[in-house]
Amino acid sequence: MGCARDIVEHVGVPRFYFSDFPLGHSAGKPHDENSQMRTLQGALSLLETAIQPRTTVESDQVWSEDTSWKNDFLNIGHLSAKEINALREDYKKQREAAAMLKNAAAD
Repeated sequence: MGCARDIVEHVGVPRFYFSDFPLGHSAGKPHDENSQMRTLQGALSLLETAIQPRTTVESDQVWSEDTSWKNDFLNIGHLSAKEINALREDYKKQREAAAMLKNAAAD
């Protein structure tokens, strides 16, 4: 399952269930169990029905009727300096939390 069709197909995976969603959302829409179940069912169906390598099936789900998200999603050029700094701080906190979890697991 994935969202970066050009990259995944270039790598040449045996089967690929493509969702035209923002990166990071290949399992379906966040907090939308129906979308996630449909994505999983589509991917499992692909495993059952693919008859040749490098088979790609595209999900019929739509992220939004307004396709402007494709230009705006994680486009740093559309963010203010304040928004960029907030994202950096959030990322830093996430990395620190992950490091703490990793260190705790190693102990």
